[in-house]
Amino acid sequence: MAEIEYVRLGKNGVLVSNLCLGTMNFGWHTSVEDSFAIMDRALELGINFIDTADVYGWEKEHGYTEEIIGKWLSQGGGRREAIVLATKVYNPVTREDNLPEVNSDGRSLSAYKIKKHVEGSLTRLQTDWIDLYQMHHIDRNLSWAETWQAFGSLVTQGKIVYVGSSNFAGWDIATANQEASKRGMLGLVSEQSTYHLNNRMIELEVIPACRHYGLGLIPWSPLDGGLLAGALEKHEAGRRGNPDFEKRVEENRETLEAYESLCRDLGHPPAEVALAWLLHNPVVTAPIIGPRNIEQLESAVNATEISLDDETLSKLDELFPGPGGEAPKAYAW
Repeated sequence: MAEIEYVRLGKNGVLVSNLCLGTMNFGWHTSVEDSFAIMDRALELGINFIDTADVYGWEKEHGYTEEIIGKWLSQGGGRREAIVLATKVYNPVTREDNLPEVNSDGRSLSAYKIKKHVEGSLTRLQTDWIDLYQMHHIDRNLSWAETWQAFGSLVTQGKIVYVGSSNFAGWDIATANQEASKRGMLGLVSEQSTYHLNNRMIELEVIPACRHYGLGLIPWSPLDGGLLAGALEKHEAGRRGNPDFEKRVEENRETLEAYESLCRDLGHPPAEVALAWLLHNPVVTAPIIGPRNIEQLESAVNATEISLDDETLSKLDELFPGPGGEAPKAYAW
């Protein structure tokens, strides 16, 4: 079995595995028992980075996934000390025992919401602290003075260690870090963004911003919702998904045929090649993998040992052209 490597989260000292275990499927596509088994196996394989969000578990109840992780952590054995635990705040979290939230649309980064939601996450996760507390989305209707004051208070209290972002534009990353710097704060340590072969838009400005400010990049949906995981082969084998996914397969059929043929020539499954391509980028800290079972987990770990040569990278660029490089050179002189 391939060996996991440990890398700094951007310019910061904490070391995380170069794959991050995503948990969105826990309690949904994956049973509680299987979720426990996946987390146990992830630790055995060397994965120490676990990501979740306060809204995951929506098919049962918001926060249910955090509850599953909390029950796993409560088994002891040094589990909590062995992992870097990340969760998120921004979206409404509807709980059966709670009245509706105060916020007008349920989505914000107000000091009220941050305080309320971190306490809820800590309770469900059965832990005293969160290593990486991430803003699940940008809130441009709020001043950074309020948001950074709230996060700073949590750091002082020892309830969170680092602050990260998710789904931020490049200029949001810049603004957030400039505002943090004015307050003598560390600022953002990571950005979690959609990034994969079939969607490379963040190469324009988000990746340059991460590089400049020293943020670790944590790509989510690295397999484009399964499209890059051998979707065409599975489709032809009679394993069909939902109608929307099948439509996407047909829309991308020509590219997928060429991609899956290239993967066969390389001797690696398409999902592993897609992950290896992300790991080739030095700005990428750890793609988020969302295995539904042990087999998918171990396949993802195999990707860490795949080396893509320049010829292969050029072929992938031809199949999945990005935006043309970084702004403004991508569209101007």
